[in-house]
Amino acid sequence: MNILVVYKKNFEEVHDEGLMSLKAILQRVAANEHHVDYKPREHVRRADFIARDLVIVFGGDGTLTSLSHNIDPATPVMGVNSHPRTNDPHGSYGFYMDSSISTFEDDVNTVFAGKAIVNELPRLQALIETTSGNRFTTDPAMNDLLIANTHQYAPSKYHLRRGNNQASQQSSGLLFSTWFGQGAWLRNAMSHDEFGALMEQTTTARTDQHYFVLARDLSPEQRAEAPWAWMDWTDAETTITSDMHRGYVVPDGWDEVHFNRGATITVSADAQTLKLLTFRTTIEEKLSAAFQ
Repeated sequence: MNILVVYKKNFEEVHDEGLMSLKAILQRVAANEHHVDYKPREHVRRADFIARDLVIVFGGDGTLTSLSHNIDPATPVMGVNSHPRTNDPHGSYGFYMDSSISTFEDDVNTVFAGKAIVNELPRLQALIETTSGNRFTTDPAMNDLLIANTHQYAPSKYHLRRGNNQASQQSSGLLFSTWFGQGAWLRNAMSHDEFGALMEQTTTARTDQHYFVLARDLSPEQRAEAPWAWMDWTDAETTITSDMHRGYVVPDGWDEVHFNRGATITVSADAQTLKLLTFRTTIEEKLSAAFQ
């Protein structure tokens, strides 16, 4: 196998020690049969991921989301938590990181044996079309995607369309979330009761095409006028036409993509999926257990 290990580089002792242990394990179990390259997250490039049979991400969820857009849908990804919260209350929860140094040797051998659990994670994407006709797509988002005014003190003004429904709004921005990304920001952007009401709308069985939409800090009048445009669980494309001098789309809290007034931004869950490996439970089961 052609393996790439991408690791978090922050010079903290716990991460450095963990990386040394990970390298020692791979040297022992993979050296004679597999080729392994190591890259810090800060130096990795898209070309580094091409033609890999396995990508191992050593860090936390932020490490994975920051580079996941580089990974092809056919390439399996293994997340290894470099600082688990089970060992330190200040550590990383690591929702997507199903392995740790204590289980890594068994887990990576499970991968080599072809017996790991394969989770196909849906991802969001935004297609931006400028007033001059240029079209480009943002990086895919594993967790969430924000569309808002670049000036956070100013309202986000836009015209919203989904199917035959249309509305003009001003809010603090639109937040979109995948099913698995609901615990990253969506649950913290509304009250417990509001989130419960939103979950009651998810009567349709979860599919990779469905995603959550939330208009942040929307006035009660606008909520009543267009309830479908406030918070929703949908498989339809959402298109906004910007009425902001300057706005941005931010996938997973990382790279900002800017647009000007008149641009249209269409959001869907049609991005290529991510093949994430787990070892003791599926990501679906892990999400259910986390919020019981």
